[in-house]
Amino acid sequence: MKFKNIINQILFYIFLVVFLGFIIFPFIWQFITSFKTPQELFSIPPKWIPSKIYTGYYINVFIKRPFLTYLKNSFIVASVTTIFSLFVSSFAAYALARLKFKGKGIILSLVLSVSMFPGIAIVSPLFLFLKNINLLNSYFGLILTYTTFAIPLSLWILTSFFKEIPYELEESAKVDGATPMQAFLRIIMPLATPGMFTAAILTFIAAWNEFLFALVFNTQDLMRTVPVGIAMFPGEHDLPWGDIAAASVVVTVPLIIMVLIFQKRIISGLTAGAVKG
Repeated sequence: MKFKNIINQILFYIFLVVFLGFIIFPFIWQFITSFKTPQELFSIPPKWIPSKIYTGYYINVFIKRPFLTYLKNSFIVASVTTIFSLFVSSFAAYALARLKFKGKGIILSLVLSVSMFPGIAIVSPLFLFLKNINLLNSYFGLILTYTTFAIPLSLWILTSFFKEIPYELEESAKVDGATPMQAFLRIIMPLATPGMFTAAILTFIAAWNEFLFALVFNTQDLMRTVPVGIAMFPGEHDLPWGDIAAASVVVTVPLIIMVLIFQKRIISGLTAGAVKG
């Protein structure tokens, strides 16, 4: 029996290594490609290890293209979307978790159903709406759209997290003279930090990586976000694969670092409400 358990553990770790390798391989290949010389980019058979470290693609990305502008646009849109989504969803989640009224489940289901619509099905009416209110090629047009799809996820995470916070803490604060708003801001919100971190990071990553709406709504080059900007690198007769690889590495590495730093908070926030005591 012990020998069988050892074999199962070995097989499990082999499967885990193969699976992780399959998932991580595209990024590793992009990382390696970003340091290859131009002669090695399309060599057959492909070279796995560059003969020398070539950094020209990274220089091209920042010198020959407005990549810093793309980064700035993505950061502004993703950050404001995250802040606005958390502000709205925190109050809504508190009401759904704490207040007693009929139809809470229906309301939560309706809010979540908004995120189930495929983007391609609603991009045309959203485009016409933003055009009529003069929000095309603007930050606020993207922020408004992204927030609509970010709130359901934040609301779901925070509602589950608020339900796990004991009522007694809030009641004791009210006994000491705190108003409901003070109890919410001073008691509930600090305890909900893991859930807030989870919702914030997932919202930021989703807004940072979004492509379709940014492509359709912001057509001016200086208003493009990073995913759209990278997609516009190829020309009619040119495929700057090295520049694309370098840009993708620059964009992805900060997100990976952020997730690794806050992984414990993300896990604790996602698993909130999963176990009932």
